[in-house]
Formats: sequence, C-alpha cells, structure tokens
Amino acid sequence: MSEQKQPENPLNIEISEEVAEGQYANLAIITHSHAEFVVDFVNVMPGTPKSKVKSRIILTPQHAKRLLNALADNLEKFEQINGKIKDAGEIQMPFNFGGPVAQA
Repeated sequence: MSEQKQPENPLNIEISEEVAEGQYANLAIITHSHAEFVVDFVNVMPGTPKSKVKSRIILTPQHAKRLLNALADNLEKFEQINGKIKDAGEIQMPFNFGGPVAQA
C-alpha cells in the first residue's frame, strides 16, 4: 500500500456566507491581454434592456489554462454520469435575451 503524502503547507481556505451563496450567470464575456484573462459573468434576463456584470475574475494565462483543463476534466466526469450535455447551438431557445453577442 502506498502512503498518501500530506502537503507540507496545507492550504486553509475560508468562504464568507455571502460568497458561498454564489451568483447565477448565463453569459460569460472573456477578454485578454498579453498578461491576463478577464472573465466577466453576467445574468441576462429576457425583456431586460440592460444587464450588469455580477462577477469579474482576472487570471494569469497559466491559471486560465489550468481552469480550462479543470473544467474539461469535470465536464467529462459529469457527462460519464449524467449523459452528454447538448451544446447551446443544438437547443432552440424559446425566448430572445436581447443582450450582447458574446462567446462563452
């Protein structure tokens, strides 16, 4: 049997109740420079002419790549258990959000 090594300096992460509640977003707008990626999460509601950014996350390119890999890994595991997720392009939305055109 192999022993699992404990990290030398375990990371102690705390989360406030407000942050733990989370923010719902149905649109992500991603921009980047040579030094960072900026991901703005927006909740666009039908019939609403204006939407606000609910959360902005700024990442280094290295951390953006780690996030991409972690999301891909988790999506693969999710689909193994729950079945293939249909791409939004495959689904006919019953309403028009009327918001900005963006890629997520």
